[in-house]
Amino acid sequence: MMRTNATIALTELAEKGADVDMLRQMVQVATHRLMEMEVDTLCGAGYDEKNPTESLKSRNAYRDRSWEIRAGTVELRVPKLRQCSYYPA
Repeated sequence: MMRTNATIALTELAEKGADVDMLRQMVQVATHRLMEMEVDTLCGAGYDEKNPTESLKSRNAYRDRSWEIRAGTVELRVPKLRQCSYYPA
């Protein structure tokens, strides 16, 4: 029952217009942080840090991607790795 109420509340928020921008920004920030944490774990080091034991897994840059959600389009910066591929989970 609680989950249904939360879904209804998100749907109502998405229909309000200006609040949709806030919802998209919240999704963008949360998704970006989750990807950063995932890549930090994969590399064993944070951005602009080096892990000498896993030299193949280091960050290179970001690639810009659009992600379509119910509230509209969210622009994401997906981290790139130097020697291997990263696809968000």
